[in-house]
Formats: sequence, C-alpha cells, structure tokens
Amino acid sequence: MPRRLERGGRLVLASHNAGKLREIAALVAPFGLEVVSAGALGLPEPPEDAPDFAGNARIKALAAARGAGLPALADDSGFCVAALGGAPGVHSARWAGPGKDFGAAMARVNRELGDAADRRAWFIAALCLAWPHGETATFLGRVDGTAAWPPRGSLGFGYDPIFAPAHATETFGKMSPAAKAAISHRARAFAQLRVACLG
Repeated sequence: MPRRLERGGRLVLASHNAGKLREIAALVAPFGLEVVSAGALGLPEPPEDAPDFAGNARIKALAAARGAGLPALADDSGFCVAALGGAPGVHSARWAGPGKDFGAAMARVNRELGDAADRRAWFIAALCLAWPHGETATFLGRVDGTAAWPPRGSLGFGYDPIFAPAHATETFGKMSPAAKAAISHRARAFAQLRVACLG
C-alpha cells in the first residue's frame, strides 16, 4: 500500500502548466493540504524523456519531491488520436512548440487527420505522487471520445476545444470546470489516488 498524505501537510504540485495547476489544486482542495507549485518554489522543470505518461509523471514528481524535501504530485497527460497512431500522445505539449501555441497544435491534428473517417480520440492522465526518499505511486485515467473540428469553446486548456467526450454534447472547451471534472481523465486518475493516498 502506498503512503498516505496527512491533513495539514504540505504538497508540491510539480507542474509549470497553469491550467493543470488549477485543475489539480481544485481536486486536492477538500483534503486539507497546503499546496504550493514547483514554479513558486523556483524548482526547474526536469527533462521529460520517458516513453510514456507514467514515466514522465514519475520524473517530474521525484524531481520536485527531492528538490523541495516534500511530497509532490505530478501530472503527465496528453491527447491521443487513433488515426494518427496515438499521436500527439506524450508529445502533446511539444506539438504546441516553445510558445505553447495550442491553436497551431490543434490545426496540425486536423491537418494530419485530413479526411480520415476514424475520428476516435482520447485523453490520458498519469498522476504520480512521490516522496523525497524515492517512493512513488502512480494512477492512470482515460476518457474516450472524438476529435472535433473546428475548435469549439474557450474554457479548459490545451486540446480541450477539439475533444468531444463520448456521450457528451459539448467539447471540453465548452464545458464548465465542474462538468469537465466530473468525467475527465485527470479526475479519473485522481479518484484512484484519493482512495489510496488521501484521508
């Protein structure tokens, strides 16, 4: 069994992505933890060179936990398209370039899909909780749907405006934060983490 986080303790959120920080902080809020971001602590972003989401989440969580001397929670997540062989996948952020231009990244997805009939797509999130001594616990969440075009909505972040979850009438980009959180990949991973590690 993984270690549990105690109420009143401090937790580092090992992300420099403002959208992810908002969503993770909201998930953690009910559990009485003092949350601080890796950016606020001046911790650098480690190279994310693992071949999968779980590996990259573990790299980030361990770097932050050891750098801060505190438990750290990291997310690695991405948008995957069946007709593109699962791309952009772990390279989702890289497709947006150094300027984090997700408009360009979404346009690239649409361009590479062309007139493909298969529009199946999914988001995956890996959440890794790490402690300074090296122990980690990782949880995976996935939500399936389709790649939509043109982009719809200005809520959320990243590829949200072109992802329409199954059985929903709106893209993630049009959903309220609460509606997205009820079904999102990140919320599904967090539900497992909550059972295993939170009081």
